[in-house]
Amino acid sequence: MPSHLFADRPAQPPEPGMVDALISQTRRLRGDVDAVRRDAVLDEDDPKNRWQRALCDLAVHQLDDLGAHLGQLKAGLPEEPAVLPGADPVEVEAASDPGAAYGDPAPARTGSLLSRVGSAEWNLLNDEVSWSEELYQIFGRTPESGPMSLDELPSMVFAEDQPVLQAMVTDCLIDGKPIDGEFRIVRTDGRVRTLHMMGEPVLDADGCTASMWAVLRDVSELRRSERAVRESRDSLQRRRHIERTERRVAVELQEAVLPPWRGSLSFAHGGPGAPLDVAGHYLPAASTGLIGGDWYDALALPDGDALLTVGDLTGHGVSATSSMAMLLGALRGMAVAGIRPGALMGHLNQLLETSVQPALGSAMCCRYEPASQTLSWAQAGHPAPLLFRNGTGRALKRPDGVLLGATAGAVYEEAEIRLLPGDLLMLHTDGLTRRGGMDDSGAERLLALAPRLAGARDAQECVRSVVEEFGEAPREDDACVMVVRVGQ
Repeated sequence: MPSHLFADRPAQPPEPGMVDALISQTRRLRGDVDAVRRDAVLDEDDPKNRWQRALCDLAVHQLDDLGAHLGQLKAGLPEEPAVLPGADPVEVEAASDPGAAYGDPAPARTGSLLSRVGSAEWNLLNDEVSWSEELYQIFGRTPESGPMSLDELPSMVFAEDQPVLQAMVTDCLIDGKPIDGEFRIVRTDGRVRTLHMMGEPVLDADGCTASMWAVLRDVSELRRSERAVRESRDSLQRRRHIERTERRVAVELQEAVLPPWRGSLSFAHGGPGAPLDVAGHYLPAASTGLIGGDWYDALALPDGDALLTVGDLTGHGVSATSSMAMLLGALRGMAVAGIRPGALMGHLNQLLETSVQPALGSAMCCRYEPASQTLSWAQAGHPAPLLFRNGTGRALKRPDGVLLGATAGAVYEEAEIRLLPGDLLMLHTDGLTRRGGMDDSGAERLLALAPRLAGARDAQECVRSVVEEFGEAPREDDACVMVVRVGQ
């Protein structure tokens, strides 16, 4: 019976033209994967990019192996295995020599495939062992040391992998089962390699096992790439789980802090003056993960006045919403204590400045006195309120005020305006009108809603008109809008 010693090499190579076509296709695919791999390293700290890079590395290793296989088919059976003097063929990768990976005959004999695939036959009748030259290179042994018997082979195998090798050999020799499994070895130079072993028993004329042949392939780089893919995928999944958890916490915190009312909120005052009809709405960003620090609030104060406020803190997620909750709680407390809007902005600025989580924010705080129908307000780098009266709208002139958290000891001016019955005041954060930067056309679109707002039945219908105008298009940031209408 012929020996299977070199069963990993075809006796009759296929037609060169067909192999050349496959080599060309593999070369083109290898180049495309390389291009994708270069684009996947924009940010190594991003788990998604690391996962993409690991997948590309794995694909490159697999394509290198495929190219080397095809190159061997094209070259045919080499007369003798040539190894470059002084080189360690086990560590040489086909990726370092495109010709070796994709079919140039001369380099193919010294490329990664021939140095990483070897074969052996163990004769049970005369105890002879035959190894190919490549198998010596894989194990880091010299031909002078001779091949290893089946009893000697486990001495180079990892202790925890020895039962795997023993089971494969036993199944092959006793039960006649084919061999297909992997184990790790420690080479004579101390390097650890992973080998994939495939083979089968060779039977004699009586059907008894006469010998066992096997092909052993060094798959260390391939398994390393696969492990990198698994680890990067697990890291990406953990990151996504954390992001989903953080988003849920941010949403719950936001819902707990923002006003519980839905629809219009009416402020009816026992004393003289027109009541207020208030409605607000939160518009999320296009990405549902971007839960920001925007807020709106309307609160009846103990002295009969009304607090009206909107604001926006930089950042997203739990950090932004927790800072927003802290700021809004402080704002409510100081307003209940009677602190005026200008001084209140100064205290909020100091609070952000000394916070454990520094942040910047824009805000506007209004205090409405129903007896005099006077609106006192201050702002910190925030869009001015829009006043709609008699079917037309305009932006109020802003008093001076810098962003919260930007400057220590900042002073905020305060402005006043008298509101008339039927007036409509619109407060909003800049995310409502901004498209990738400051966009004055957004404010103009809001003012253009004046005729529709004048014909609205209540504040809630006014908010609905704003949402219909601005809520459909995807936005980069979240936003809030609040409409206040003075009763007749």
